[in-house]
Amino acid sequence: MKVANKTDIGRIRLVNEDRSVVQMELNGFVLAIVADGMGGHQAGDIASQMAIEVIQNQLQTLEKDMSIDMCKAALQSAIVLANRTIYEFAQSREQYHGMGTTVVAILANEQFLAIGHIGDSRAYLITTDNMTQLTEDHSLVTELLKSGQITAEEADHHPRRNVLTRALGTDAFVEAEVGHYEWQQNDIVLMCSDGLSGQLDSHEIFTILHKEEDLNWKADQLVKEALGAGGDDNISVILLGNEPILRGDHS
Repeated sequence: MKVANKTDIGRIRLVNEDRSVVQMELNGFVLAIVADGMGGHQAGDIASQMAIEVIQNQLQTLEKDMSIDMCKAALQSAIVLANRTIYEFAQSREQYHGMGTTVVAILANEQFLAIGHIGDSRAYLITTDNMTQLTEDHSLVTELLKSGQITAEEADHHPRRNVLTRALGTDAFVEAEVGHYEWQQNDIVLMCSDGLSGQLDSHEIFTILHKEEDLNWKADQLVKEALGAGGDDNISVILLGNEPILRGDHS
């Protein structure tokens, strides 16, 4: 498997509240996490960093050749622990009340992807001829769209499109949405914060990811295009490529 991991503060924000990590070797799996923090007084970057650290640490005990269901259960447990850790931290410090973060975490091997997420950071699967969003935003706009109160076009420009209905750390208990998907050789998974998905549409993303370039170029180009489209939020991108690593190639 090949990976690229890029983040950018954007053109407007003073602090990068996004965090992302890729662990290439975890007992036969690759672990990738994107978290997009929220809250004043630098609380957002603390929340997203805590989410990354707790989830990654909790998953270090994964066993080789675990089943899909076992991976999903491990993700659910790790995200629940991260939620409790962030919530208790915020409750004990007045200046951090209400802080939280989105999270999308993937355990991947060459056959399947186990995905857990809360909030509006996303995961997409890109195949030769298609791009599929694997996660559903936990947001007000998504609820309005599902109930038929607004159209997809209206959702893209809705003034409250950043309002979340579920986030990590803002409540004592929150349930992560956990699922799994199969993927094939040469497929690509994109994980991103809304600094990317809020600036570029699916066609623009798909076009970049189908260029005959390596993953690092593609990640750089996605960030560059998001900045060019406004860059009014932090931007984080992880790409996972289901490709064999050739001898001498350690990317």
